[in-house]
Amino acid sequence: MGEPPAGWSIAPFPDDPVASPDRDEVEFVVPDWQIARELHALPALKVVQTRSAGVEWIVGRVPDGVTLCSARGARDAAMAEWVAWALLADAKAARTAAEQQVARVWEHLDLRDVEGARVLILGHGSIGAAVERRLAAFDARIVRVARRARDGVHAVDELPCLLPSADVVVNLLPATEETRGLVGAEALAAMPRGGLLVNAGRGSTVDTDALLRALHAGHVRAVLDVTEPEPLPADHPLWSAPGLIVTPHSAGDTPGAERKAWALAGDQLRRHAAGEPLRNVVSGGY
Repeated sequence: MGEPPAGWSIAPFPDDPVASPDRDEVEFVVPDWQIARELHALPALKVVQTRSAGVEWIVGRVPDGVTLCSARGARDAAMAEWVAWALLADAKAARTAAEQQVARVWEHLDLRDVEGARVLILGHGSIGAAVERRLAAFDARIVRVARRARDGVHAVDELPCLLPSADVVVNLLPATEETRGLVGAEALAAMPRGGLLVNAGRGSTVDTDALLRALHAGHVRAVLDVTEPEPLPADHPLWSAPGLIVTPHSAGDTPGAERKAWALAGDQLRRHAAGEPLRNVVSGGY
């Protein structure tokens, strides 16, 4: 976080904030999952700064009158690199290659092209823009979709018209009531047979049962960093579903992303101390 502002100190969150002698002085918190349950024990709290872009895990735990800020932008590069890997891993048959290596089988792989693929980015914000920049090197054709239409970006309600021509759907949607199950049976059926779903957003945005049916029918393939439920139980049918690669919600967790998230938190603390406007203030779950 760098040097604290004059007159401020940075300390680890106490195990028992209620018993902490300093709890009446805490104004700014950078929480993790466990700390999120303790925020109401801090009467002077003014700002909660997450180190994640998604805030659904904490938005309902922030006391009234306290400003919640996300780490939007800090993990863009890491997330975009994972999405690029996901497209390449699918196109270049990474799962099959790994299985053949374990079995010591030398057999030709059926590979696909990323060049020329029509990639629909669902939830085109800062991460989507970072994905687009990286896919430009592969000459992929990008279709941008967001909550509301703007120049060069389609509105989410246009999906039924856009999905039938999408070779790849990259889902970067946050978890909100509006996005829950948005990628369901209807959306998956609208994708062309052999299409690829990449989910680096939140698991709740995809109907898991519908995805399983589409995978087993061979209608789509998928690469998922997030699932519903999560963590994925050992006996869950997603583990053995055909045409699927799963990673354990790790796409944005790289050393560079962590450095950027902590640096953002330090900058936000200095802004708060100086009475300057904060960045990434969360409104309506975004």
